[in-house]
Amino acid sequence: MGKRRLLLGAGVGIWLLAVALVAPTVRSAAGDEPVIGDERAITRHVDQREIDDGRMGLSQILAAGEHLFTASLSELDGAGRPLQNGIFPPKYRARRDGPGAFNRISGPEANSCSGCHNMPRAGGGGDNVANVFVLGQRFSFFSDPTQPDENGAPAPGSLQGAADERNTLGMFGSGAIEMLAREMSADLIALRENAVRGAAASGRKVTISLETKGVKFGSLTARPDGSIDSSGVEGVDADLIVRPFHQKGVVVSLREFTNNAYFHHHGMQSVERFGLNTDPDGDGVLNELTIGDVTAATLFQAALGIPGQRIPRDPRLRRAVARGQQLFSQVGCADCHRPVLLLKSRYYTEPNPFNPPFNLQPKDVPHPFRFDLTRDGEKPRLERAPGGGAVVRCYTDLKRHNLGNDPLINNEKVIQAGVPTNVFITKKLWGFASEPPYLHNGCATTIRRATLAHGGEAQAARDAFAALPESDRACVIEFLKSLQVLPPEVRGLIVEGREE
Repeated sequence: MGKRRLLLGAGVGIWLLAVALVAPTVRSAAGDEPVIGDERAITRHVDQREIDDGRMGLSQILAAGEHLFTASLSELDGAGRPLQNGIFPPKYRARRDGPGAFNRISGPEANSCSGCHNMPRAGGGGDNVANVFVLGQRFSFFSDPTQPDENGAPAPGSLQGAADERNTLGMFGSGAIEMLAREMSADLIALRENAVRGAAASGRKVTISLETKGVKFGSLTARPDGSIDSSGVEGVDADLIVRPFHQKGVVVSLREFTNNAYFHHHGMQSVERFGLNTDPDGDGVLNELTIGDVTAATLFQAALGIPGQRIPRDPRLRRAVARGQQLFSQVGCADCHRPVLLLKSRYYTEPNPFNPPFNLQPKDVPHPFRFDLTRDGEKPRLERAPGGGAVVRCYTDLKRHNLGNDPLINNEKVIQAGVPTNVFITKKLWGFASEPPYLHNGCATTIRRATLAHGGEAQAARDAFAALPESDRACVIEFLKSLQVLPPEVRGLIVEGREE
């Protein structure tokens, strides 16, 4: 897999030579006795080789992943990054140790993944108290918004100018979401390549519509010389890779999301990002997360249960839910919050072929690990579709949209990955009623307020909803309230009654 060279702390010329992506031999043998007084949360690391050669089955991997997701990490595990900020590649910062190393804005600011992802249980969303500050990690240590960062970042002037406050996203059903994005990306790229070949063969420009799974992403034009005009592309980057994670839709995979979060929020450095037997953050701990650790944490999230619908037992409420579901489509909400998308394959595979550098890729393993989203993992699971695929009732189109300028929507100051401040990926509504509050930073405490804040491309649907009689608006709300994270291990995606 070769060697990688990574520039860390460019301002001080620190270079790290990262060696081959081979899991370090830091995993304890199965029969080892526990060490008295050991305060590490991670006492056994996962060896990727044991996953690759089948010595670890899915249930073992998921158990390890759940432990990694819920473990309260300590400095003995490598939590903290005394010499680095939280971006990647990171920049050097003046050393900070102990309590002073934690910072609510620039991080690290959390002890466990489940500290934020906990509603209604580990893996879900979070209350406003768990909001994170995206892009605040670019500061060495955020303390005074009137002062520039020690690496030369200009003074943000205010907390709002330093970072984008975001509410925690729920991860239930995320394995299906990643696979939808992969299939959509592959479809869009194939359309582009067909246009390029057609233009070369005909000697004329070829303009094509970019549509996959019924979702239109604009158009592009291929020229005979092989160049492409992507000015007509909508709702996705010009590379046509659908990025389904983050409120802005800027992260490709659960693995990339996991690598980013462990470093940003916890100061935990993965081997695939930072190299084997290295300590670039200066905390004295090597190999803080093995390649296998990240695989296990990724698969745990991918195998979380599928959200569904909780139907009230009260006949009057049941009728309201049914009426609200009909109106949801009638007013146009379902144009973006698409109730169903279909997977051609029901299998989740890891790693993702669209992973960016410094995230494990298929060429780095003998074969991808895979499991059946309709048969394996936490219940409830996806429904099988005719032809070997799966039905995904996710209420999204995985496309970015301009949502207007209501103060509850367009309130960010820091642009993330080039995406305008009022543009967000369509929120997945499955399970969202179990994870209040609402909108990207939790600033809407009711579903009704979140709905009425929509504008831009959603203005017509918002106005149609607002024009409904109050009794019908109430039915739409009742329907949306029924889209919940279901109890683990229930078999169906529709259950009756309130959760006890």
